[in-house]
Amino acid sequence: MSELRPTRTILVLFQLLAGLLGAVNGLVFAQGSSGEVPGNAHAKSYGNGWECDAGYRDADGDCAAVKVPANAYPTNKSYGPGWRCNRGYLEVDKTCRFVKVPSNAYLNSRGDGWKCDRGHREVKKICVAIKVPSNGHLNDYSYGSDWECDRGYRAVDGVCVAVEVPANGHLSDSTYGSGWECDRRYREVDGACVGIEVPANGYFVVASSGLGWKCDRGYRRDDGACIAVEVAENAHLDYSGNGWECNRPYLKQQDKCALP
Repeated sequence: MSELRPTRTILVLFQLLAGLLGAVNGLVFAQGSSGEVPGNAHAKSYGNGWECDAGYRDADGDCAAVKVPANAYPTNKSYGPGWRCNRGYLEVDKTCRFVKVPSNAYLNSRGDGWKCDRGHREVKKICVAIKVPSNGHLNDYSYGSDWECDRGYRAVDGVCVAVEVPANGHLSDSTYGSGWECDRRYREVDGACVGIEVPANGYFVVASSGLGWKCDRGYRRDDGACIAVEVAENAHLDYSGNGWECNRPYLKQQDKCALP
């Protein structure tokens, strides 16, 4: 008899486990008070339980019809309110309010608001014409002013003033700054274009600042002139070509190269 006690114990435990599993399955399957599929619902295509048909929403275990307000249409989606406003209407407090488009405006791409036509800007919920000054034109930027001056003009106090280009200069393509720049081999000095004088053993460089010239390799600048670099014994011209550095294993000590 003692050998049967473990078997009976295992049997009792198994029955208890089966009961718990059954209770859990019953909870998973039930989505109402009795686990039955309510009206306007259907069993889920996967897993246990049920879900409401399209056009209905779960309401305390039952499926209630989605109330679609005027000027809206059902989405037949299982998420969200179940409806969306028609184009030209905006959702406000669970209703669809008509979008009043002012003159010189059009519905936006979503259909729930409006934007001003080109050449107009929004001011206090109306579209006002943009006043473009003479020698100016509308721009397509989403920031800053709605207009810009034509090439050869600069905005000054809301008007477009002609750019005065000095001799040996030309109009620039930049929308900021003076509107002009000096020709090649000239540089700007106090609003004028002054010719660049390249010294002997030098060459012209294009630069918006500086002297406009550099010395050839082996020469260095000295008070507007290019003088030869005096290379110390056991040394060679450095990478820049305007100075020198010691050969290995020599080290620079003042103006000489000495062994360590």
